[in-house]
Amino acid sequence: MRGVRCPRLLVVCILLSLSGASTQKAENCPRWCPTNSECVSKRSCKCKPGFSSEKDLITNPAGSCEDINECLLPGFSCGAFATCKNSEGSYACICNLGYKLLSGAESFANASENTCQDVDECSSGQHQCHSSTICKNILGSYRCHCRPGWKSTSGSLRGPDTICQEPPFPTWTLLPAAPSQTLSRFSVEVQNLLQDFNPATANYTIQKLIEAVDKLLEVPMDLETQTQQVAAQLLSNLEQSLRTLAQFLPKGPFTYTSPSNTELSLMVKEQDNKDVTTVHHGRAWMELDWAVTAGTQVSENGHSVAGILSSPNMEKLLANTPLNLEQRRATLEDFYGSPIPRVSLKLLSNINSIFLTNTDTEKLASNVTFKFNFTSVESIEPRHELMCAFWKAHDNGDGYWDTDGCSMNGTGFCHCNHLTSFAILMAQYHVQDPRLELITKVGLLLSLICLLLCILTFLLVKPIQSSRTMVHLHLCICLFLGSIIFLVGVENEGGEVGLRCRLVAVMLHFCFLAAFCWMALEGVELYFLVVRVFQGQGLSTWHRCLIGYGVPLLIVAISMAAVKMDGYGHATYCWLDFRKQGFLWSFSGPVAFIIFCNAAIFVITVWKLTKKFSEINPNMKKLRKARVLTITAIAQLLVLGCTWGFGLFLFNPHSTWLSYIFTLLNCLQGLFLYVTLCLLNKKVREEYWKWACMVTGSKYTEFNSSTTGTGTSQTRALRSSESGM
Repeated sequence: MRGVRCPRLLVVCILLSLSGASTQKAENCPRWCPTNSECVSKRSCKCKPGFSSEKDLITNPAGSCEDINECLLPGFSCGAFATCKNSEGSYACICNLGYKLLSGAESFANASENTCQDVDECSSGQHQCHSSTICKNILGSYRCHCRPGWKSTSGSLRGPDTICQEPPFPTWTLLPAAPSQTLSRFSVEVQNLLQDFNPATANYTIQKLIEAVDKLLEVPMDLETQTQQVAAQLLSNLEQSLRTLAQFLPKGPFTYTSPSNTELSLMVKEQDNKDVTTVHHGRAWMELDWAVTAGTQVSENGHSVAGILSSPNMEKLLANTPLNLEQRRATLEDFYGSPIPRVSLKLLSNINSIFLTNTDTEKLASNVTFKFNFTSVESIEPRHELMCAFWKAHDNGDGYWDTDGCSMNGTGFCHCNHLTSFAILMAQYHVQDPRLELITKVGLLLSLICLLLCILTFLLVKPIQSSRTMVHLHLCICLFLGSIIFLVGVENEGGEVGLRCRLVAVMLHFCFLAAFCWMALEGVELYFLVVRVFQGQGLSTWHRCLIGYGVPLLIVAISMAAVKMDGYGHATYCWLDFRKQGFLWSFSGPVAFIIFCNAAIFVITVWKLTKKFSEINPNMKKLRKARVLTITAIAQLLVLGCTWGFGLFLFNPHSTWLSYIFTLLNCLQGLFLYVTLCLLNKKVREEYWKWACMVTGSKYTEFNSSTTGTGTSQTRALRSSESGM
């Protein structure tokens, strides 16, 4: 027991000693020790750990203890991905933002304790990316990227505030007013293809899109109308989709030929490239200044795209597309000398869509040159034109071919100041209304037969032969020759004005002038017959022939001497060239003069006949008098050629109704002459009856329908006036 108590007593003694020493030490410390210090003796203090002063011991009340910034001490480091953070009297090493210690602790003391590692904010859900973006982790942070094929709308491409939208693919709803199962299935197929788009397989998407379009165009489409609207939507959507898909292709050329021989060629280059670039595939070639591919638009990836798509199957949708001639109609009509009521088109090449990154291609800064493979044409026929045309769509979906802003040289190169879909066309200009052409040919054939009958009648029927019959005979001969020459040779099939065409024009000029001269002589004969009935019988036969053939011969000779045959013949018709200023008046002038003179004689004749009818038989009923006067007037109107006066009022060649009237009246002039000069003449009818009886072997019985009644001589005189002969 005693041994145990001694150690305990020793411990108590020691504690009491220490307690006494501490009390003694506190009592010996100076009261002026500064903050963050502790006393050493009665007259000195020293700073606590983490603080420092000018001297190790502070012996003056004016001394102070300042915090030591351990983070700035030479050779101190917290290690990688960590930052030293100083505190009063101490410090701590903390992992950088986006990193944390493996132990989960908040801080550590030195580099040897550094276990900082990257925090994956994307997998832990600690990011703030928009739902339209994808979070991608990076060391110490993360980035927000647009989904594949999507495009930023906020201006920032990788920040947390990035907001994206889908690629600008069209909706591909090719649904016209009439429902179509084929188009519905196609639209769904393409929408699904683009919905699953992955930029890494952009070339695959391009190929599948082209194959889908080929498949649509190859199968019979359940669509009878609105094919132009479908073609316009199809071309527009295809161009927009290919422009978007091409942005995800690597730099350089890209070509693809589908199983249906649709060819695509793309070129992807830096947007600021200033070179002249060529883009081509098997059926098309294009050269352009690369600066026009971007225009004023800025591409996200700094690249621009130029492409050509050649489709051999698109023609079926544009088969009945018209050609717009509004810009060139006046020039063409001036060249061909006739209105152009209709144009026939034939496609000689594939339909080629040309597109750029620049969508504002209606007016380019510089022309684009291209050449397309097309069906070779050995020689271009008259009224045919080889042209480089482009497709232009209306707002309502319809469209047409146009050539405005494009030109084509003799080597087949096209130059255009805008871009869209192009094709090489062969245009055939129909310079005459087919109905008018049919009326002309049928009418002239009928007139030729009737004119031949007139000529035979005037030569063989002896009772009617007189001075007037001689005028009628030569009038019919001139019209007969002119009609034959017109029917056979007026059209210039070769398109070149050669010797044959010039001779035809000269003969037509002479024959028709001669016909009008004999019409003038008919007017003179009528004037002497009706107005000056008791003052001689008019001109002699020699004077008639001199006027009837000499005057037109003189006019033709003077015309030929004036223009040296250059005014005869035209690219379309073998007639007078109206483009020679004033030359057409060598025909129109004499004709107009004769028509006006004969019109005056016609008016006088009708007035005189009216008075004569009243004098011969005042008791004639008014209805019969009007009928006789009307028949006589019409007969004289036709014989005098007054119907040609419609041609003098045909100032506008587009006056359809006036053209039809003029054509009908003058192509059937031979028929009218035969009816008025032969069939309405009683003596001619009797002679025909005699000939018929001789042929059939019947006995001819002469009769006189006017034997009854009074005033036999007056009736005969009246009938002579009725016939107008």
